[in-house]
Amino acid sequence: MRTRVQAVLLMFGVLAVAAFAVPLLLFTASDRTQQLVLARSSDLDRFASLMDQAARTGDTSALTAEARRYTQLYGEPLVVTDTRRRAVVQTGGLRASAPEVARLVDAALRNQTAHPTGSLHPWSRGHRMFAEPAGTGTQVSGAVVLSASVDTAADDITWRWSAVLAGTALVALACTVLARAATRWVVSPLRRLDRAVGRLAAGLPAEHTRAGGPPELRQLATGFNRMASAVTAALEQQRRLVADTSHQMRNPMAALRLRVDALSAHLPASADRTYDGVTTELERLETLLDDMLALATAEHRAGELTVSDPLDAHCEAAEVTLTQHRLWEPVARRAGVDLTVEAATSVRAACTDRELAQITDVLVDNAIKYAGHGAHVRLCCGTEGPHTVLTVTDDGPGLTPGEILQATTRFWRSARQNGTSGTGLGLAIAEQLLAGRGGHLELTAAEPRGLNARAVLPSGGPR
Repeated sequence: MRTRVQAVLLMFGVLAVAAFAVPLLLFTASDRTQQLVLARSSDLDRFASLMDQAARTGDTSALTAEARRYTQLYGEPLVVTDTRRRAVVQTGGLRASAPEVARLVDAALRNQTAHPTGSLHPWSRGHRMFAEPAGTGTQVSGAVVLSASVDTAADDITWRWSAVLAGTALVALACTVLARAATRWVVSPLRRLDRAVGRLAAGLPAEHTRAGGPPELRQLATGFNRMASAVTAALEQQRRLVADTSHQMRNPMAALRLRVDALSAHLPASADRTYDGVTTELERLETLLDDMLALATAEHRAGELTVSDPLDAHCEAAEVTLTQHRLWEPVARRAGVDLTVEAATSVRAACTDRELAQITDVLVDNAIKYAGHGAHVRLCCGTEGPHTVLTVTDDGPGLTPGEILQATTRFWRSARQNGTSGTGLGLAIAEQLLAGRGGHLELTAAEPRGLNARAVLPSGGPR
């Protein structure tokens, strides 16, 4: 945004400077051209007066001497003729017989003045022709033609244009500095506000933005700071409630577990079923507390990574996959499930070993738990373009399309799986861990039956 605003301001500045500089350049060129015309017209008037005097007296010596001194002094040749087009004086190699000179002489004898048209420029060089009749009123006694050099006038225009362009450059530089200052004044508060919004959206404590810029932005920053404080306090209270509840219930749960275990030796055989039910519910409650604490931790970590660099960690995904397979293979064997593994070599993922292991545990645990006895579960790790993909596929009953859409919802469990243990938080935890690292979780139906779970992460790249 800063670049776009600055570009717009600079564009308006350049247009304003150009609207001032271009007419000024044209005016300086026109003014110097007019000075040249007036100066040469004055010279022509003098020579026309001398020619008129020579025509009346028949003495051309004064005219000839003046013309030669003029050409010697200024280096500009001239031709003076009488009414019969005969040259009275010719200097500097300019001849009355030259076609261009003859045309101007004819015009002057018709009592017409000839001056060059158009303005000079810095690149103008050479000579311009001037012609003027000699005589008084309508009585023409001769013609004067002058070939004036424009080099000096063009040099003057060059100097004037250089001064104008230098001034224009200074004004443009000042406009650039002012545009940058104005842009920074307006955009800097917006950038601070954007960072604070990003932290707040990630669930992290928002930085209070420093009030600055126009009054409207200062008012917006003040309102945002009040809102951010209220939202941050509410989110922190919610997060602390979940974490503290999970943590504080551990001690009562541990004490209750000890007391229930102590009762087992004093219970009659008829109470075994009730005792087993109590211990099962205790285990389920302990698992639920652990999962709630893990979910709160995953959400907090995902929020931190949202406003930092999610690619700052790397791990050997293939090694983690093989390690987790060795840990889960005995569990799968006891459950009557065949667990196999396929892992390509040198596969890296943009996450920590612990995070990938936790994601793998969630997917493998779900597959073993819900695929059922005699099922086959395949654990694969490979790459797809710029991503590392961990896939867990089973040939169990799977999920319907409607159930797949709800599978990552917290505490959701399929109605067909009420007989199995679980809290419904595993996939939600895995999804949060993946999101924090710029990845995502994909659940699709496997062919011909079962479920296909894919954890997609950015590749870690070479060491």
